[in-house]
This record gives sequence, C-alpha cells and structure tokens, in this order.
Amino acid sequence: MKNKLLVGGILGTAIAALCCFTPLLVILLGFVGLSALTGYLDYVLLPALVFFVALTLYALWRHKKCEKI
Repeated sequence: MKNKLLVGGILGTAIAALCCFTPLLVILLGFVGLSALTGYLDYVLLPALVFFVALTLYALWRHKKCEKI
C-alpha cells in the first residue's frame, strides 16, 4: 500500500493519455448522446494529463527519497 500514490498516478496518466490521443472518448460521448461536449475535451483532458504526469513524477521522487533513508 506504500505505492498507492504511484499506482494512482500511473493509472490516471494512462487513462488520460488514452482519452487524449485516441478517439475513444469522442466515440463514447457520441454513443451516449453527449457529442456536443467534444469541443470542451481539450480543456479537461490536457490539464488532467499534466496533473497525472506530475503526480507520477512526484510519487517516483518521494519513493526514491524514502529508499535513501
């Protein structure tokens, strides 16, 4: 359970990257009838991707710092 932050960061990064770089989310939104929201995806997905990459890097840094002690 020590690596919960790292696992969360990696999973969040993978999901955000999958939704950013593939039309998966656009197809899903069109399927459920919310295709009007596709214009706003960049405002949500890119900051989410940056956040999760930063979270992953922070978790790695914290993990390495704890190993040195």
